[in-house]
Order: sequence, then C-alpha cells, then structure tokens
Amino acid sequence: MTLLTFDRYRAEIVKQTDLLRAYLGDADPTAPVPSCPGWNLGQLVRHLGGAHGWAEMVVRTRSTEPVPDDPVNEIPRRTGEDLATLSARLGDGAGLLADALRKTGPDRPVWTPGPGGTPMFWARRMTHETAVHRADAALTVGAAFHLDEDVARDALDEWLTYSTLPEAYEGEPALLGPGRTFRLQATDADAAWLVDLTGDAPVLRETGGQAAVEVSGTLTDLLLLLYGRPAPGVEAVGDTALLGLWRRRAAFWLQ
Repeated sequence: MTLLTFDRYRAEIVKQTDLLRAYLGDADPTAPVPSCPGWNLGQLVRHLGGAHGWAEMVVRTRSTEPVPDDPVNEIPRRTGEDLATLSARLGDGAGLLADALRKTGPDRPVWTPGPGGTPMFWARRMTHETAVHRADAALTVGAAFHLDEDVARDALDEWLTYSTLPEAYEGEPALLGPGRTFRLQATDADAAWLVDLTGDAPVLRETGGQAAVEVSGTLTDLLLLLYGRPAPGVEAVGDTALLGLWRRRAAFWLQ
C-alpha cells in the first residue's frame, strides 16, 4: 500500500532532487561521502542521476522485460566532470523522469525489479531513493536533513514492507525465532510499527504493542537507521545485535 498519490511522488522526485542540488553550490566533488564508503560527492550525484535515467528508460519505453541497470552501477565510476555540470544534469534527469511518469500513468504494466509491475513502483522507489541520497549529500557537506512527515512515513512503510519478503528471512543466519519482536516508535508523530519475527514469516503491524526490542526516534531518524545511515537521535533498548541482523537481512533489496 502506498501512502502518497502518484502525482505527489512525481513532484517529490523533483523536489528532493532540487533540495539535494542546493547542497552542491561550492561543495568539493571529491569530498568522501561518509555514508557511502568508497564514493565521493560527484560519484553520488552520478549514481542518483543514473538511477533516474534507468527508471525513466523503463517507464518511457514501457518495457515489460528487464532493463540493465548499467546507468546505476557504471556511471558512479566515471570521474572528471565538474559539480555544476553534474548538478544541472541531475535536475534535467529528474524532470525527464517525472514527465515520463506523467505520460505513461500509474497503472500500465512495466518491468520492475521488485513487486509492483507498474510505473507506481518507480514513482515511489525513486522518490525515496532520491530522499535518502539527499541525506547522504547533506551529511557530506554538513547540512541539516529532514523529511516531511508523510514522505518519511511512506519511506518507512516501503522499507518495512520489503523486510517481510522471503529474501529477507530465508537462509542464514537465521532471523526468525521465539521472542523476536521489534517496535519502532516515532517521537515526532503518532506512528509506531511492530515487526513480529516469531512465526514462519515476518508480520508487520502498525501498533504500539510492547516488543523485545524498542527503537525510538523521529520519523526521519528511524528511516536513516533502517537505511544504515547515521541516526544519532535514535534510541534502541534490547537486543541491539538482533536489531542489526534484522536491518542487514531486510536490506537485501538495496544491494
């Protein structure tokens, strides 16, 4: 279930891109990105532009067959372009993606690398891909980062939904087991999620029930935690090693 409309996602892709570009002004393109080891700021911008281009190609061509993700994985390895050029290209690419989504609409069948199979998947995924990489850029240049409540809620919902797929809990090390429950509690909104790992598959509930591991923080910080980004405002009480295992296993779809 998505929490935002298709048009809102389209608008957010452009908005989050513009907010990221505002960090780039006098920034050093060779500055290392602390939350993306091995990448510098220029490579981060290239990667995000490549992700936008990949999604735009799928949506614009209305492909129902897998489209290679070379733009996502190869572009970051290039060097030599100035940050102003990369910034302008990133802005243009976000606009092209938003336009391709508008022209294709939310429901036409297209290939997606995860559950969904429509442009709605790409609209939602690229919204949150852009927002999280904006957090990476903000961290790199020392800027503040915050997401609107409804965007942060939807991003958390997306991540948590993927955490219930078989790829997240099948195999080793074992994730499911007795007493394995997590509660994520937002401190800046009336929002909580209970993740139950005690059965044959994870179960996700929006509830405030007690759990073996209690995690609290703002919606933005909870999202950053799940994505493996620094989230100093989050407090975790309980089996933090299990929390780390769950977060790593459930993030399989980001690898």
